[in-house]
Amino acid sequence: MIKIYKTIDGKIQEIESIEKNSWINMVNPTEEELQFITRELEVEPDFLRAALDEEEISRVELEDNNQALITIDVPVIEKDTKMVLYTTIPVGIIQTEDNIITVCLRGNTLLDDFAKGRVKGVYTNLKTRFIFQILYRVASRFLVYLRHINRMSTDIERQLHISMKNKELIQLLDLEKSLVFFSTSLKANQGVLEKLQRGRIIKLYEEDKELLEDVLIEVQQAIEMSNIYANILSGTMDAFASIISNNLNIVMKILTSLTILMSIPTMIASFFGMNVEGLPIPNFWSIVLISIACTGVAAFVLFKKKMFS
Repeated sequence: MIKIYKTIDGKIQEIESIEKNSWINMVNPTEEELQFITRELEVEPDFLRAALDEEEISRVELEDNNQALITIDVPVIEKDTKMVLYTTIPVGIIQTEDNIITVCLRGNTLLDDFAKGRVKGVYTNLKTRFIFQILYRVASRFLVYLRHINRMSTDIERQLHISMKNKELIQLLDLEKSLVFFSTSLKANQGVLEKLQRGRIIKLYEEDKELLEDVLIEVQQAIEMSNIYANILSGTMDAFASIISNNLNIVMKILTSLTILMSIPTMIASFFGMNVEGLPIPNFWSIVLISIACTGVAAFVLFKKKMFS
């Protein structure tokens, strides 16, 4: 799918055909659409296909015809039947002499915010600033999702205090996995921003340098937050795993104590139940009293050793 946008009278609007200083947004494009953009704008085919690989790493690349490729990881939400999961997908930003092209394997709310005019002060003719605005929005979205993950982990922890279930532990594991994805993607994005800051890939204007510095600050803050939340979540997982293991040990200790108590009457009854003459105390009720007394003594000893708690 290809949609074309351009800032007209201070507002970003969708237009029918490619014009100078327009933004071309490609979402899961077909082979025909890729060939069309390659032919119309003379874009490197590898630039257009870069972000269509889910395993593509964040990077920057500059061609001899002054076309620049910036590939970054963008956070997205994957809704599962049980809970919300967080992951990242690559987005390619291609700067040509006259246009900006974004390529993504699937739709995401981040670029939709620009397309629907939710982001103020967007001018497609100011290509460098537009790219930095996208990067700033990406960094801010990471921070928002990190706060969501922190709140979700806190809610799950409260549930675990009430009832130890595998469901909550699996949810914590999924959140921990999301934090690993975020941390890896943020560090890769940071490397891209540091390369852009040198001014060799795209031309930096004085008024845009401050915006790029703000983006770097946001990314660094997101990296610190993801590391902190990951450490907290890992510690929480370990603590609850230890609690579950301790609860299991308590249950096994109680069951072992009950097994010992049940085995005493069985041993006594087996001894006096042998078909042999001359056994002492042949009276039935005497044997029952002996069994009860021995079991009571054993129970008292086990209770003193705190085997039932």
